[in-house]
Amino acid sequence: MQIIFHEKTKTFHLYNHEISYIMTVLPGGQLGQLYFGKAVRDREDFSHLAEYSFRNMASYLSEDQDTVSLEHLKQEYPVYGTTDYREPAVEVIQTNGSRLSDLSYAGFLIIQGKPQLPGLPAVYVEKEDEAATLIITLKDSVTGLSVQLFYTIFEERPVITRSVCFTNQGCEALHLGRAMSLSMDFPDCDYEWLQFSGVWARERHLKTRNLEPGIVSVGSMRGSSSHEHNPFIILKRPHTDESQGEAVGFSLIYSGNFLAQAEVDNQNVTRILLGIHPDTFDWKLEPGADFQTPEAVMAYTCRGLNELSQSFHSLYQKRLARGYWRDRPRPILLNNWEATYFDFNEDLLVEIADRAKKCGVELFVLDDGWFGARRNDRAGLGDWTANKELLPDGISGLSKRIEALGMKFGLWFEPEMVNADSDLYRAHPDWILQMPGRRASLGRHQHVLDFSRKEVVDCIYNMMAALLREAKISYIKWDMNRYITECYCAALPADQQGEVFHRYILGVYDLYERLTSEFPHVLFESCASGGARFDPGMLYYAPQAWTSDDTDAIERLKIQYGTSYCYPVSSMGSHVSAVPNHQLHRNTPLYTRANTAYFGTFGYELDLNKLTEDEREEVKKQIAFMKEYRGLIQFGTFYRLCSPFEGNITAWMVVSPDKKTAIIGWYKTLNQVNAPFSRIRLQGLDPELCYHLEGCSQTFYGDELMNAGLITSDSMCGEYKNRRPGCDFDSRLFIFKA
Repeated sequence: MQIIFHEKTKTFHLYNHEISYIMTVLPGGQLGQLYFGKAVRDREDFSHLAEYSFRNMASYLSEDQDTVSLEHLKQEYPVYGTTDYREPAVEVIQTNGSRLSDLSYAGFLIIQGKPQLPGLPAVYVEKEDEAATLIITLKDSVTGLSVQLFYTIFEERPVITRSVCFTNQGCEALHLGRAMSLSMDFPDCDYEWLQFSGVWARERHLKTRNLEPGIVSVGSMRGSSSHEHNPFIILKRPHTDESQGEAVGFSLIYSGNFLAQAEVDNQNVTRILLGIHPDTFDWKLEPGADFQTPEAVMAYTCRGLNELSQSFHSLYQKRLARGYWRDRPRPILLNNWEATYFDFNEDLLVEIADRAKKCGVELFVLDDGWFGARRNDRAGLGDWTANKELLPDGISGLSKRIEALGMKFGLWFEPEMVNADSDLYRAHPDWILQMPGRRASLGRHQHVLDFSRKEVVDCIYNMMAALLREAKISYIKWDMNRYITECYCAALPADQQGEVFHRYILGVYDLYERLTSEFPHVLFESCASGGARFDPGMLYYAPQAWTSDDTDAIERLKIQYGTSYCYPVSSMGSHVSAVPNHQLHRNTPLYTRANTAYFGTFGYELDLNKLTEDEREEVKKQIAFMKEYRGLIQFGTFYRLCSPFEGNITAWMVVSPDKKTAIIGWYKTLNQVNAPFSRIRLQGLDPELCYHLEGCSQTFYGDELMNAGLITSDSMCGEYKNRRPGCDFDSRLFIFKA
């Protein structure tokens, strides 16, 4: 058992061989935070870690406890207004208008394993001995609110998951105005804050700043986790880098509006909050009703950011993603979008697929434009039946022709959206999110369907399921191409409109759950104009996501590098696209486009018929390479070596579990004249093994490659096969085998 309760001191200790998490019941009955970090030995009394002191201008819980102020104590789930003036984890609005709460310890339960969260994605266990869960109950005696705090610690992972369940055991309705999944008070602020931010086509760029007194936060109020910010942040010590030092990562398994925040008070205590964004949230809790927050994950390392990322990669790859495709190398695909856009017919699609098959592609994906009156982006969304003018025998007929070529067939949907020019909208104009009496804003000429309503989700499910039953569909690309505006549900009363954003995401999860359950062998890839919903909530249903609409190989270095801090290589949709690139109009070498795209699920976003014969031969070699190494690349241990955010060179590598094979990707943005000597230190190898570099007669020991480094200067290994003269947007792969 990884959880101990010391009755005498009312102290909880969650631990494994990597980490310890310690909390206690404070004198006023609140739950206090004592320690989170590297594992420490257990003892009955950790009370010396709680700092009580009298401070001028502080408010105290009682006259005889003038050293007990919640403003100056580290807490597990704080409320506002009862001597703590910092931002709280919870806010409860009562019928008399009060927003005060007082949550006192009421008991606990320890169970082996990990319970599921109803209706929400969450990390899971396959065997009960993988983890243990502590459930602590807090109660407010005035309102009757019961709060259960869930903590799961894993036997073999430096990870704790947290969530909260609220139950109204009182006689009057309550409103939750804030219900964070995690609150964490650290005893100091000597941290750098890392966030992953951007915008469409340049998502998840690494941004770093020092913590100072005040508040720093990222979040979304757009209805999805967003291109702009990701629900993932890291606190690291100033000296911490990729290979050494202490850091804590915080990730929210949720796909809607979120807030990640650090507040540093004037005593240098740092409070982290993570959960549903309170500014767009208000949940009515009737007597007897409950509300479950999304799950938050916190991971610790004392050995650098690569190890922290690897903890998230392993957890999300093996205990968040589910089903048939979780552990399987992903098929190499060709998507027709950048090859044809809306300008296609069935014969042209088959012609493109035939060429792809001859090059070794395994899956052909038909993107937007196959349904209803969809000949541009102004019509057809919501009418999920094939356009018979383009596809005379429908999706079923096309899928049979593709399979006859020896390939699998995939299809694009955007199920959450509708065009005004569609049969669905004409039949149900009230099914969109819109405010009565106000204009309904548009994005990409489309509206957002109200997925907070079961009848809307049911309708879309029936259309999608009918197609999946009748056609040979092996892959679904699930797109979502605009944020939510005018968030109002016609089916809910006024005092429940603050629930719509969350109910919408629950509807998305419900549709995913029903489809993935009925069609377990279909590979789902989530997409939201690329990266607007690249979050752990989606990975629970779709084990891979379209990382960004930006397919330029050089821009993708930053996007994929930033994404890798939390998300595994197997989750990143990455394709070789045409040049000039359709987003940046940049020309990059075909080999560099592939060398970047290899480190993901891999595919092509172009018409292979338009390449030269030499280029097609190169594509065949790329596909053969990926088929040989995709298991290693997608499921090996990933290391970042040189950051594109810091210089002209990017480098990363992946190592097999037995450490006998490693592939290094090395990329140079701009060429250099009379360039200086350069080398990179590799990671994750066996120091005792002797490695052979493919294409070079030289051998290297693992300790040499990790300590002296791999020379990457142009003079390195003159015999190295296929070495091209340096150029802008250059790249190389180094393959080492023991």
